[in-house]
Amino acid sequence: MLRTALRPRWLGLLALVVVVMVTFTMLGLWQLNVARDRGRAEAVKAAPKRPVAALNAVVQPQAQFPADGSGRRVTATGRYDAAGQVLVTPRLLHGARGYWVVTPLVVDGTGARLAVVRGFVTEPSAASRPSGTGQVTVTGSLAPAESPNDTGAALPDGQLASVDLAHLVNRWGGQIYNAFVFATAEQPDVTTATAGIVRVPPPPPAGGGLALRNAGYAVQWWVFALFALYMWWRMVRDEHTREQSPARPAPAPQKVRKEVTDV
Repeated sequence: MLRTALRPRWLGLLALVVVVMVTFTMLGLWQLNVARDRGRAEAVKAAPKRPVAALNAVVQPQAQFPADGSGRRVTATGRYDAAGQVLVTPRLLHGARGYWVVTPLVVDGTGARLAVVRGFVTEPSAASRPSGTGQVTVTGSLAPAESPNDTGAALPDGQLASVDLAHLVNRWGGQIYNAFVFATAEQPDVTTATAGIVRVPPPPPAGGGLALRNAGYAVQWWVFALFALYMWWRMVRDEHTREQSPARPAPAPQKVRKEVTDV
């Protein structure tokens, strides 16, 4: 069969099939990207519509970050530990370079610390600490821990290059939530009343799944690509089978019998 496939006629057809397969594969990848983009857009659109949940109903101290927790709106009540406040840099907000102000909230009922991004400042001196030890209720958007960043070793004490919860648990001690929150509101408000600190808009949720219709289109294109290759193989196989079949002998001529009739 290999010798049949290597004939110029079949090699030319195979080249055409390869072009078709590459084209169909690229169309499938394009539809897959569309499916991801639309899935992400649907997740971003749906996130604000989800009800605000109690923090402990979504994630527990030391527990793994929930699969659907990114962008989830939560509320937690506790007291800020002003002494544990850190700055995360470099960060950008509306084109300005600066710092996230991250303060641990000691959550009522668990005593575990939750990292809260209270806002953004352009200068470290503007990052005032919460005054007093009064109770505060924080509402915000949940996010998973950021990856460690080695550049943080060159920063001054009290500054980090990422929201690295593994580093913060060593710094703060005790239990910690494997998540942090972009604060969107406080009751009472102890952040926006402070000059220089600006709220950080929560980022869009990570992931978001796939738009099923476009994912189905992607699978269809890939099936078409495989079908084109299959048809080429089938035609080569059929020709090879015909050539290998023994030739059938021609049928022997039939003798014509003459009947003699006596008159």
